[in-house]
Amino acid sequence: MKFDFKDDLKRSIEDEVKKSLNFKGRKHIDKKYPVISDCPVCHHDLEVVALSCTNCSTEIKGNFTLSKFNYLDTEKLYFIEIFVKNRGSIKAIEKEMGYSYPTIKKMLDDVIVGLGYQVDSKDLSDEEEKDKDKEKEKGNSPTPKTKIEILEMIDNGEISVEEATKLLAKLK
Repeated sequence: MKFDFKDDLKRSIEDEVKKSLNFKGRKHIDKKYPVISDCPVCHHDLEVVALSCTNCSTEIKGNFTLSKFNYLDTEKLYFIEIFVKNRGSIKAIEKEMGYSYPTIKKMLDDVIVGLGYQVDSKDLSDEEEKDKDKEKEKGNSPTPKTKIEILEMIDNGEISVEEATKLLAKLK
């Protein structure tokens, strides 16, 4: 019995090509990419003008809008996912992401601005003061894990330079 490897290889390649094409001869795409909202050339907004069904190849053409979330970058979307997963608990988000409280608040502010809303700085400073007071009452001042977090705490007025010196000594 003689095997013809060329014919077997040819049949195998033809079968793979047929599997990758749907019934209208279009290449079936398994890999999906997130929708981009900005033109990579001029950086203006892109518009969705066609939708298609991967099952029956039905196509709908028109002008479709994207959600506000489509205009956020990947980092902000990841933060939103973590935020929702942790039901908005800043402490849980801090623990999961490994960032300090002020960094998490800044990330949240960036998302708010990215969605088109304004962040009132006066309200924020009042809210941050209340949060700091609550932390002090509980005796749970957040323990920084890095030198950068300690510097952020000094910048945000959370600790004094003397306290920062003590924290830095504990890190070593």
